[in-house]
This record gives sequence, structure tokens and C-alpha cells, in this order.
Amino acid sequence: MLIAVLATGLGIALLTVAADQLVVGAARLAVVLRVSPVVIGAVLIGFGTSAPELVVSGAAARQGDLDLGVGNIIGSNLANLTLVLGVAALVVRMNVSSSTLRREAPLSTLAVVLFAVVVQGGLTRWDGVLLGVALVAVLGVILAGARAGAEGELVGEVREYVDGDSPVRASTETLRTVAGLVGTVAGAQLLVTGATGIADELSLSEGFIGLTLVAIGTSLPELVTAVAAARRGEDELVVGNLLGSNIFNSLAVGSAVALIGPGRLADPELTGLAVGVMVGVAIAAWAFMASGREVVRWEAALLLATWVVTLSILAA
Repeated sequence: MLIAVLATGLGIALLTVAADQLVVGAARLAVVLRVSPVVIGAVLIGFGTSAPELVVSGAAARQGDLDLGVGNIIGSNLANLTLVLGVAALVVRMNVSSSTLRREAPLSTLAVVLFAVVVQGGLTRWDGVLLGVALVAVLGVILAGARAGAEGELVGEVREYVDGDSPVRASTETLRTVAGLVGTVAGAQLLVTGATGIADELSLSEGFIGLTLVAIGTSLPELVTAVAAARRGEDELVVGNLLGSNIFNSLAVGSAVALIGPGRLADPELTGLAVGVMVGVAIAAWAFMASGREVVRWEAALLLATWVVTLSILAA
């Protein structure tokens, strides 16, 4: 048990640091290679911030722990719009840009709903293909909308990752990216091994561990980044990133899990209560954002309460 706990803690710590370095290195390297800010902001950073979920769920699926992988996706989507958004909105009132309401909010909700429908009864490789095609379509809409609305909407997000005191060098950023990728993979493996060990020791389902411990671990980078950005007054950027993260979790990570380790789910609560709350939270968060184009403190408190109550019911 002690070894499993230590492996889980080390995996979470390594994921938090390595995933951040992976995103920073990849974004800066893309700038050196003169990639468009729209592509960096909408695609590269989007994939990078979901790297912990992608690697953890992919590793779980490869080892035959499909419930753990799916639970991580559902739990991360829940945590993004309850725990992370809730904590950030308690720090400062979260404003939402009109472009986010027009584009990311509906696309994120549709992605979550599509994953919720597809995961019923388990996942097949055809489900993986469907989610992959949906991801390509969503990215096309985001890129087209960003270009039509001027690249300036994503320049601020890219600047957060590429600005620094030292000059950007291709060799340095390549090394940072590779080291971040290796660290992310190693951290994911430790987290999956430790989490499954804890589940076995405590006689808990792997789905529940994925929804809670693993999802919190893979969402820590978003939580730390969101709170720091909210304090700097970059609240609109936070909301867009969280919605984008749910898009990539549902479509990119969901597709990877289905293609790597398809099968049926053993825990019925994953496709019942957990999926239902995930969809309900996505719709509720969109409604909160649309009412006055902001998320205020009482709405943040309600989102946080939903997360706590849901985990309490699932643990009972």
C-alpha cells in the first residue's frame, strides 16, 4: 500500500512539472519554426494541456484498465468545470469573451455529449474513429473562426508560453520538449501503477479511482495555471482553456483510449451517474457563462458543491 501511495504521489508531481515543460517547449519551438499563433494556440497548446489525460488514459487502456482510462476522462471533464473553474471563480469573477460563447462553449458541450453517448456500453475502435473525425472537424471550426476573428484572440495565450527572460533557442526548446514528454510518460505510468495498486488494496473500482484520484492528479496543471492566471486578470483566457481542455479530453483522449484498448466497462456508474453529471455540469457551466458573460461566486460555489456531492455519492 505504501509503495502504491508513493508511486501515485511521485507520478502526480512528475506529471505536473513535466507536462508544463512539454507545453512550454513545444510552443516556443513552434514559434522558432514560424508556426502561426492560431495553430499554436488552438492546436498545439490544446493538445499539450491535455497531455496528462492523454498519456494516463492511454497507458491505462494499453494495460487493459479501460475503466481507469474512461474514469479519468469523465473525472477530468468534471474537475475542469467544477473544481478548477469553481476555485478560479472564487478568486475572481470570471469574465467570458463573446467569441468563447460563440465557439468554444457550444463545441465543448457537444464534444462532452458525444463522448457520453459513445461510451455507453463500452468503447470500440469504430467509436475511436468517430471521436477522431469529430476532433478534426472541431479543430477546423476553431481554426477557421480564429482566423476570421483575427489572430489577436490567441496571441495572448501563446505569449503566456513563449515570453520569458531568456531568448528562445531551438536546441534548448527541443531538449525541453523531449524531456517534458519523457517525464509526462514516466509520471503517467507511475500514476496508473500506483492508482491501480490503491484500488486493489482498498477494494475500490478502477473507475472510481479514475474519476477521483487520477482525474485530480491530471487536472492539477490546469488548477495551478487557472488560479495564477485569474489572479493576473487573465480570466477570459482561463475559461477558454478549460473549455478547450474538455474538447480534447472528450475527443482526442477518448479516441486514443478506444483505439488502444477497446472493450466493455465493468463499472456501471461510469456510464450512469458519472456521465450524467458530466453532461449536466457542461450545460450548466455554459448557461452560467451565457448569463451576463461571466461566472460569479455563487455559481462557482454551486459548481464546487456539485463536484463534492457527486464524489460523495459515488464513494458511498
